[in-house]
Amino acid sequence: MSVRLFGTDGMRGRVNKYPMTPEVALRLGLAAGTFYRDKNRRSRVVIGKDTRLSGYVFENALAAGLLAAGMDVFLVGPLPTPAISFLTTNMRADVGVVISASHNPFSDNGIKFFDAEGFKIPDADEDRMTEMVLDPNFDWNYPEPANTGRAYKIKDAPGRYIVYLKNSFPAHLSLEGLRVVIDCANGANYRVAPLALEELGAEVVKIGTEPNGLNINYRCGSLYPEAVAAKVRETRADIGLALDGDADRLIVVDEKGTVLDGDQIMALCAQDLMQQGKLPGNILVATVMSNMALEVFMKERGGTLIRTNVGDRHVVAAMRQQGALLGGEQSGHLIFREYSTTGDGLLAALQILRIMRQRKRPLSELAGLLVPYPQELRNVHVEHKIPFEENAEIADAVARIEEGLEGRGRVLLRYSGTEPLCRVMVEGQDADKVRVYANELAGIVEKALG
Repeated sequence: MSVRLFGTDGMRGRVNKYPMTPEVALRLGLAAGTFYRDKNRRSRVVIGKDTRLSGYVFENALAAGLLAAGMDVFLVGPLPTPAISFLTTNMRADVGVVISASHNPFSDNGIKFFDAEGFKIPDADEDRMTEMVLDPNFDWNYPEPANTGRAYKIKDAPGRYIVYLKNSFPAHLSLEGLRVVIDCANGANYRVAPLALEELGAEVVKIGTEPNGLNINYRCGSLYPEAVAAKVRETRADIGLALDGDADRLIVVDEKGTVLDGDQIMALCAQDLMQQGKLPGNILVATVMSNMALEVFMKERGGTLIRTNVGDRHVVAAMRQQGALLGGEQSGHLIFREYSTTGDGLLAALQILRIMRQRKRPLSELAGLLVPYPQELRNVHVEHKIPFEENAEIADAVARIEEGLEGRGRVLLRYSGTEPLCRVMVEGQDADKVRVYANELAGIVEKALG
């Protein structure tokens, strides 16, 4: 369809500016309730949010629409995106809704949906709801007054999620004796993450756990790993964990204060699972943004790296198709299909801590398996998102740079699905050459599309 409310990870934008307005949220609640309601029984929806001040606005607007459409609404308050995925299935709901703009600043917010199995809904469902929202004459076919929905506040939702997380960690292992720094980005996991780690025996050093509605992701969390790295060095911790605002992604810091990205963590976890014979087909799923070194790493160990478009929903779709149990993104979305249907930063952290405990080695040694190729990423603001091949100057530059890399590197151009940006990525074995090429190509893209 020509008009889409939804991007690569739900609907997102600046608060009180279209489409993130109360009016659109109300109509989206009506659309979701109409689309997912089972007319033969009481239908249920779980609504969770992060810690943004505007969460109150969209929680109430969505709930009003869903209730009016005849769905019972379970309000669980601030919880991570993966917790809503889990609770949707755990509470036998028909759909789950997350109110969050992930790693964006507090002035943005967003809405995304999970189906009854805990997976992000397909484009077709989003498109159908968009049609309903945008049609001013749509007949909502409201239920009879006695059949409108009821709203419930679920007090034990955090406890359910903590039990689920602890069940993913071997019962015979403990985190006793480990000092863990956790940065919750003043976001959705500010209560659950420290508590879960403490219950498993860790000594927890907390930062980013004092949300005020306005400080989510501000100089903290996965986009600002310098904060957790400094705290690791200061407290001589064994590991640092940095989550984003909705806690579906994770960046890790070793005991020396070195920041590890999603590719390095995937390499560590893939090797661990292969050694246990628990990685079906020795397949790892990642995106086009993952470092070329990860591809070489898997090939050298008899494995295969399958690449998808950017977005953890695409990674999960490929994992389901291939029967893979491990996948993720360089940005820190990590999916362990044995336990989860979406990226879960804290669950991924527990898997890393399990490996550290079982191998009895510091993280710096374990994560040194993968040495990434030099990679340069530039974000270029664009006014127009036309196919790159339609611009001769851009196409010629890409071809020339690829030739200059001599088959030992990659060039990738892609548009952000949530922002007016073009991602320019160049990687190869020569760091200086890669940097020059990235700056050159970014300049050409900015001139052509900015």
